[in-house]
Amino acid sequence: MAGPEFFLYLPQLRMSVDDVTARAVAAERAGFAGIAFMDHLAPPLAPTSPMWEAMTLATWVAARTTRLRVGHLVLCDALRHPAVLARQAVTLDHASGGRFELGLGWGSVPDELAAYGVTGDGPADRVARLGETLEVLEALWTGEPVEYRGRFFTVDCEGQQPAPLDRIPLVIGGAGPRTLALVRSHADWWNLPTYAAERLEELRPAAGPARVSTQHLVAWVPDPPRRDEVVGLAERRYGAMGGLVAGDGAELRDRFGSLAGQGVDRCYVWFADFAPPDTLASFGDQVIGPISR
Repeated sequence: MAGPEFFLYLPQLRMSVDDVTARAVAAERAGFAGIAFMDHLAPPLAPTSPMWEAMTLATWVAARTTRLRVGHLVLCDALRHPAVLARQAVTLDHASGGRFELGLGWGSVPDELAAYGVTGDGPADRVARLGETLEVLEALWTGEPVEYRGRFFTVDCEGQQPAPLDRIPLVIGGAGPRTLALVRSHADWWNLPTYAAERLEELRPAAGPARVSTQHLVAWVPDPPRRDEVVGLAERRYGAMGGLVAGDGAELRDRFGSLAGQGVDRCYVWFADFAPPDTLASFGDQVIGPISR
């Protein structure tokens, strides 16, 4: 049985646009199936660090790659009206030749949304708004007239053209019951975040027909003598998050290769060393290549 496909998760902060592009090109060359960025108004835990806007950067990267699918883990619903988001997604869908995937969530950093004056709504309201956004998106993507009356949105229009090339894949991440209800109703992919990695078997039935992806924070060990150095640096940077996976090629082949048997079709890999091209090339040679054969 072939293993899961791999996406590079690359938070777009503390690096130039050229650095991000170089990593995307290297990921494509290394055999990654796609790349995903984050979506914030300020970087979590590093609010003054330089960071690039999510949709603009995805467009730039899509234009400079040929095979790589491009998306986000995940766009924050509250930052865009669904009619605007529908247009953006279809534009990227056509411009990339169908390589755009739309990841959506209801906002993981409420203090950020309040600080920038976006919304002070609590979790229940943000989840409900995301549900309406998904309904409006799917209606607009038909290309037909839309009459929609919801709690958050009222849409009465002649529709939007062009329609998507095909269905734009929807990725929804999370582990709560209200989020999983949206996954069952709308998502092509359910992403299980790092904080819930051990609950896959328990939560899988609640995701319905959506395919499963998992997210992994990885400390890539290029050679055994550097193991303590690599793992120590990764733990200093990300130890508070939990879920760190450390290993060389053989260890990570075993780790990721076993996930296919658990029903996982995709792994989002977040490298603790910020994914320089040599790390991506080594991971491609020693993990992606052998697993995909």
